[in-house]
Amino acid sequence: MKNPISLETISENTVFRNGDVFVLFGELFGRGYATGLVDQARKAGMQIVGITVGRRDENNVLRPLTDQELSEAEARLGGEIINVPLMAGFDLDAPPGGPTPTDLLARLTLEGWESEKLDWDYIEKCQAVATARFTDALAQVMAVLDGMIPEGHNVFFAHTMAGGIPKAKKFLVVANRIYKGTGARHMSTQALLDSDMGKLILRNFDEVSANTFRHLIDFSAAIRKRSEASGGQVRYTAYGYHGTGILIDGEYRWQTYTNYTQGYAKMRLEGIAEDAWSKGVRATVYNCPEIRTNSSDVFTGIELPLIPLLLALRKENGGRWADEQWRACEELLAEGFTLDDVFAKIAELQASDVMVPFYDFAAWPMPNSQAQADLTIGTSNEITAMHRSGKVVISDLLSALVVEATGQLIFGASSSPSGPVQWLNHDVVARRLNATHEVPISRSPSATRQVSGSASLSSLPQISLAS
Repeated sequence: MKNPISLETISENTVFRNGDVFVLFGELFGRGYATGLVDQARKAGMQIVGITVGRRDENNVLRPLTDQELSEAEARLGGEIINVPLMAGFDLDAPPGGPTPTDLLARLTLEGWESEKLDWDYIEKCQAVATARFTDALAQVMAVLDGMIPEGHNVFFAHTMAGGIPKAKKFLVVANRIYKGTGARHMSTQALLDSDMGKLILRNFDEVSANTFRHLIDFSAAIRKRSEASGGQVRYTAYGYHGTGILIDGEYRWQTYTNYTQGYAKMRLEGIAEDAWSKGVRATVYNCPEIRTNSSDVFTGIELPLIPLLLALRKENGGRWADEQWRACEELLAEGFTLDDVFAKIAELQASDVMVPFYDFAAWPMPNSQAQADLTIGTSNEITAMHRSGKVVISDLLSALVVEATGQLIFGASSSPSGPVQWLNHDVVARRLNATHEVPISRSPSATRQVSGSASLSSLPQISLAS
């Protein structure tokens, strides 16, 4: 993508109705974007079907969920789960009797990992084993799913698989320095990406976050053909991250967290959607704003761009409800601190000469630098210290709002998607939230609302903070 293409129209669902089928292609765990989309499917009366990644036993053998695990997972989802393990990635797979890629990483040393080499011919064999395992299981899942979809009904496939970090202690030590290290403990992300360890991890990220989307589209082709032939419609969505447009000095501008190592896989995900779209398949990657999740918490400072959502809520005609969010956030701060203090810290970071080079869309994802890491991590720590409790912070409250809004935006836009890749920036997120909470949606005179008078981000490939 040469420019971020922003979603500017707030649409309501006009396609999916009671009895249609919503397929969550990824297990629902705790915090995350998917809960907002599942909530919209539930409100539409759709039949919700999920899958499971399965679990590994003490001998590393992948197994289905036990009866108790299945019951708990289905209660969490609010639907039926097809209990065939669909764990993506190849980090724990190997030819019979051989070491897994995670075992190979464990053999690297903390002193020499940057230069130590891996056996790539063998790793490709591990990857082939994992791909065969995954696609064989996926074929079983699709055979079961096909029998659950009535003739003439619509199907919504929501891809949520992401991640792929191997559970190797050596990598976790390195990752702690790369994503949380400052001063003498800082380590460059480029050092990781140039190493065999980093190349293995990038390949596994591709397998989990991106290639699974292609497998989903390919292996559901028979369902898609049958559904469309009987008058139904089929949609595919996936969650991306490729920076976000937020308010910076009063204007919506593109920015990003640095270094988002999974960004390479997210760009591959976009390419898969573009390829499918060119073949007539309505598949869209929605690049969502930064939030705090179980997986994103490893990236200290990724929550900082989330806080200016409060500014967007007021800018986008926010009223009493928006003011309530401001008060709720300010109440989380310790005595002596205000939101003005928080915004001052963020503005200082945004305008810093250290950060300016990183706001280049064309260069994304750039490696980090020590000055940038020191500033980002330091600012994050300082803002956390302003709270009454480091376990109850502003970014948690705002993350929940983003999950709510993105679920509504994606579900509504999927009735008539406009392209394979779109950005959900803070302007449209704020308008969606204000429209939901300030004016009941049921009062809307039409199924689709065209929102005007807001800044467009589609022509902002990079930003300059020099002024």
